[in-house]
Amino acid sequence: MGGLYGNAAATALEDIPEETRGLMSGILQQGYAFGYLLATAFARGLVNTTSHGWRPLYWFGACPPVLIIIFRLCLPETDTYQQHANVRRNARASGSGITSTFLREGKVAARRHWLLLTYLVLLMAGFNFMSHGSQDLYPTLLQNQFNFSPNAVTVTQVVANLGAMTGGTVIGYYSQVFGRRFSIIVISVVGGALLYPYTFVTSHAVIAAAFFEQFCVQGAWGVIPIHLMELSPGAFRTFVVGTAYQLGNLVSSASSTIESTIGERFPLPPKNGESREDYGKVICIFMGCVYAYVILLTFLGPEHLRRRFEAAYDADLREVAGDETVAKTTGLRDEP
Repeated sequence: MGGLYGNAAATALEDIPEETRGLMSGILQQGYAFGYLLATAFARGLVNTTSHGWRPLYWFGACPPVLIIIFRLCLPETDTYQQHANVRRNARASGSGITSTFLREGKVAARRHWLLLTYLVLLMAGFNFMSHGSQDLYPTLLQNQFNFSPNAVTVTQVVANLGAMTGGTVIGYYSQVFGRRFSIIVISVVGGALLYPYTFVTSHAVIAAAFFEQFCVQGAWGVIPIHLMELSPGAFRTFVVGTAYQLGNLVSSASSTIESTIGERFPLPPKNGESREDYGKVICIFMGCVYAYVILLTFLGPEHLRRRFEAAYDADLREVAGDETVAKTTGLRDEP
């Protein structure tokens, strides 16, 4: 699953017209929210409603990969990939084998872009903390703290993911107008302002807060695929995008544990003999810190809006192919 992200982003975004990049980035990323919505609905309909328990949800989840394989087999490679592949073939034709070319690319990436790679991993850690911190324990909060029924929890989650899909598409589109960093910062500020109703409104009115909070969370996320694509060095774009995303995901995998640990400091009266924690307060505190981190890191980071993806503008590929003198003297990169 982790290996898919960088390749999927490149396939979807490399060849599209420049003016559509933001919109398509938002639509691509909100496949996550659409999948979450489907999982929520099917979990309510399938889990604990048959003698098979949780297994039907996984049987359903086994079907989409088959469709993806069939769909991808019918698609050609992108023009940008083919340009890059030609450069690599030229490098091997001049005496370099596949293994040596791969190692040479790795050395170029580490030497020239280690600072960028580090930044992107830190940025993606913040973004993954943002999504998982606001989502993973939220159903527990709704059921154990706000006393929502299973149906009410399902409705809230579905509405929240509708907000996520809307936010990712809308903010992704406007990032093409106002810029990637500005869009992320503004929507993160709005998301921070909505944390109080998202975590403290105990009535069913919280469904509206969930819609707009996830609009903001996934609104910021909608910018990410194209932002990573434009920041990443062209010769290593799929590697950098996928690896940064998943290493950030690795760091954020501790989010539920962190929130649970903090929650032990804010106990609530037991319910049906079971201990409870004030996850509303925990999520609010945690997400406030995450938003501040993302805003700061985004503000300090670079942006390459409308960067060109063609191989002809990529100094890394030229160096990999052996034209080191030209690469160093011209400083060519896949930028405008």
